Amino acid sequence: MAKVVWQSGIEYVSGALCKCGKKEPHKHGRMLLATHRRAATTSDSCNRIYLRDESNFTKSNTSNAVWTRQRFKAVAEMVHQRSMDLSKITQDQMNFIAQRNNPRGIKTMRAYYWHICGQEYDAQHPRD
Repeated sequence: MAKVVWQSGIEYVSGALCKCGKKEPHKHGRMLLATHRRAATTSDSCNRIYLRDESNFTKSNTSNAVWTRQRFKAVAEMVHQRSMDLSKITQDQMNFIAQRNNPRGIKTMRAYYWHICGQEYDAQHPRD
């Protein structure tokens, strides 16, 4: 790994230094990225530079990928509907608080909704 030595006056550099291919913003092109971390360590090598090559991601149309996208879309809609349903909010909040501090408890309300709605979807749509 390369070592970066800064001149006096420059504390650190962080972020995208070069976004190559700005004409196609949604294409994952090449990038030069620098990071800086502040940690209580004895090492003074807290700066890193990464080069990202162009990636060619294509949407997979396998049956598993299609099923996963459909499930995600349906569960997201169920989460939205359940979080707006006034008849369920109080009970959901009480159930969430009761399980939150357990060792395997879900820590956020949104994650709790995703867990509950995912279980409901899986019960209604068993996978072969």
